[in-house]
Amino acid sequence: MDLMDHLDKKSLKESLPSFDVGDSVDVEVRITEGDKERIQVFSGMVIAMKGRGVARTFTVRRIVQGEGVERVFPIHSPRVAGVRVRRHGRVRRAKLYYLRGRTGKAARVAEKWQASGTAARKATAAQSEAAAAPGKATDAPA
Repeated sequence: MDLMDHLDKKSLKESLPSFDVGDSVDVEVRITEGDKERIQVFSGMVIAMKGRGVARTFTVRRIVQGEGVERVFPIHSPRVAGVRVRRHGRVRRAKLYYLRGRTGKAARVAEKWQASGTAARKATAAQSEAAAAPGKATDAPA
């Protein structure tokens, strides 16, 4: 392992939520104003992801007062306090730049449905058991 890989490993965040292009997310950003610090939430749809390792970034787009606003966030930045996924979108493209030219209903993305069948029922049953027994330790991450 060379020196750059070692430095990158030290800067990577341990726990990251699983999200992809097309998902609607709430990005919690640390804002420093003077000697105070607060959390500001930027909500929107992930339209692009690029890079790898420490340099991995994602672009979030939202509409504010009829105008499109996009922000690029480094995933492993200490300024990004957290990312919550509100909705998983079903898309067939890696970059959703075509949404820039669309407004209203044309800019919607279909929601990704959970897999049906026995595996989905077992996963749902396991989640409900874990919620019913809060003192019981499970091997699934919270």
